[in-house]
Amino acid sequence: MRDSELLELYIGIDDMAAPILYGAGDAHLRYIEGRVSSKISARGSRILVRGPLVEQEKLKRVFSDLEALCRQREDITSKDIDTILRLAGIDGSGRNGSPDNRRAEPGEAAIVCEAARSVVKARGANQERFVRMMDEQTVVFAIGPAGTGKTYLAVAKAVDAFQRRQVDKIILVRPVVETGETLGFLPGDILEKVDPYFRPLYDALGEMLTPDRMRRFIDRGLIEIAPLAYMRGRTLNNAFVILDEAQNTTSGQMKMFLTRLGESSRAVLTGDLTQIDLPDPTKSGLHEARTLLQGIKGIGFIEFDAGDVVRHPLVTQILKAYNGQVES
Repeated sequence: MRDSELLELYIGIDDMAAPILYGAGDAHLRYIEGRVSSKISARGSRILVRGPLVEQEKLKRVFSDLEALCRQREDITSKDIDTILRLAGIDGSGRNGSPDNRRAEPGEAAIVCEAARSVVKARGANQERFVRMMDEQTVVFAIGPAGTGKTYLAVAKAVDAFQRRQVDKIILVRPVVETGETLGFLPGDILEKVDPYFRPLYDALGEMLTPDRMRRFIDRGLIEIAPLAYMRGRTLNNAFVILDEAQNTTSGQMKMFLTRLGESSRAVLTGDLTQIDLPDPTKSGLHEARTLLQGIKGIGFIEFDAGDVVRHPLVTQILKAYNGQVES
């Protein structure tokens, strides 16, 4: 069977989500139909798609994402639909296309990730440099104070790469210094044990993926969350790996992590050298890596400072005060 042959596909939609997804008088379905080559109609809680196989596969993803969005919202807009169509590789002109490269126009912030729940854009020159570096380098170190968007942008880039099928999975890693990395005495399974330590990563993911999709990806192992100690002995192929709080790695842990990278993988390491929780702060693996790995092809470093903080303006003043730079 050729991809160009017309086929019929029925897609089941949750009864509660269907009215929102269809729109008044099926307006949303007509809007989607005007941007693809397939014919789309609704029959109760099922959508009939008649068109080429290659487009049906993309529309299955579109309606799955829209259904998840409708469970969270009382209405959806044409902008929501356009975003989800682009993420599925549909260019919106009545034929299949690839997602655009989304390079910013002059004076416009670069889009890092278009997800069902948000559009993430770089803010400021250093964030723009960070985003470009993640596109160009295999390993990127982002060093700087809290509030500069290091972790948030890294997660956004990972979600973007995953949605574009550039990688097969996202792996989120953190050293868990407070428990000595063993976690054995803590109650619950591995996710319950590390949940408090990974909350910033969960929060970032939650702004880009619906809860249902995030849980589904975690359950299927497409998003993996693990303490750094659990990386030992593994080879991470075709993955986007983020090591957060990298300042709390030892020299040995940093070497172990960096040598886990396998084929078609990339890594982003984020950390703040002013917040080292190790017994001996001078033994930070991030501090050592910044010295040892400079100038190696494929590895990039970017450093943020208080001027790059994108949280409440007061955070910048607090950081300056602790650095002895507060204005009198």
